Amino acid sequence: MSRDLGNATGTPAPPPAQRVVRPAWRDPRLWLGVLLVAGSVVVGARLLAAADDTVAVWAVRAERGAGTPLRTDDLVVERVRFTDAAAQERYFTAERPVPADLVLVRAVGAGELLARSAVGPAAAEPVLRVPLEVDPNRVPPDVGAGSVVDVWVSDGPGRSAGAGAGSDGGGPALSEVTVVAAPSYEDTFGVTGARQLVVAVDDDRAVAFERLLGGLQDPVIRILQRS
Repeated sequence: MSRDLGNATGTPAPPPAQRVVRPAWRDPRLWLGVLLVAGSVVVGARLLAAADDTVAVWAVRAERGAGTPLRTDDLVVERVRFTDAAAQERYFTAERPVPADLVLVRAVGAGELLARSAVGPAAAEPVLRVPLEVDPNRVPPDVGAGSVVDVWVSDGPGRSAGAGAGSDGGGPALSEVTVVAAPSYEDTFGVTGARQLVVAVDDDRAVAFERLLGGLQDPVIRILQRS
């Protein structure tokens, strides 16, 4: 007699048991990964902030001479790394606007940081404003407020005179002076055909310049612009 080694009743085998799967958002490994990423972002941001220890300060956009009124349009922001706090205090930081009614007390170059020692109150401006009547053909067309120029004077055609050398033509009557005002041709001497420029000159040179003009019969002024 043979023995049936299989399922004598023919009942199918029960399905395997299903394991309970924990929701993904409750997986501690997920939260650990989130914490690691967030920590890396925070640490990286702090490291970058610590590495950028530069300070934003005001700098002069273009060359300007002594006596030039300081305007917002003349300034740009530069980032600089200072060696110590004392060095930083010598300049105007860009965290706040530069005080109004300031003028340059010395010439500054294009891109130069604006030092506190380079400016002073307009009321204490240590220069005189000297008006010049110039033929438009004897002044570069782009000369304007803030330009640094030399002023040459001749007594009629072909004869030059220098304020520092009498009338022997030894040099410009005024050297490296700043144009503080340059009205347009139409706003000044449209009738006479001349243009007005106003330059800032210290007391001694202003006196010598006026004496020079007073000693000439037909003074002719020519403006040379410094680049």
